[in-house]
Amino acid sequence: MSFENPSKQQIKNLLDQSKTIAVVGLSDKPHRTSYQVSEAMQKAGYKIIPINPTIAESLGEKAIPSLSDLKEPVDIINVFRRSENLPDIAKEALKVDAKAFWAQQGVYSEEASHLLKDSPKLVIMDLCIKVAQAIYQ
Repeated sequence: MSFENPSKQQIKNLLDQSKTIAVVGLSDKPHRTSYQVSEAMQKAGYKIIPINPTIAESLGEKAIPSLSDLKEPVDIINVFRRSENLPDIAKEALKVDAKAFWAQQGVYSEEASHLLKDSPKLVIMDLCIKVAQAIYQ
């Protein structure tokens, strides 16, 4: 059985009901896609929490080394890492109380999907959150 993203309505509801996004792999470099997408989401009203052990901050927010270091609730875990990293990130995400696990456009893993299938999280892969937010708002 292959993975399918949730319906457009489910994605719209998620975006409407969410306030905080933990961004795994968020860069502090403005030319990087992770920065540009997260900046757009921040401007749309979402709080961004950078998850990256190699930076101190991004978009004016203090960076956290890993999902396991989160001390506040998040609604969406948004992943900007290569597909081969998704299974390990999915395992860590299972320990985080979040509504969704979202892998950006071009990022996909059947193994991560399988790991998350029994969790209550919506799993979205290979879809840009900025594009979805623009379409569904």
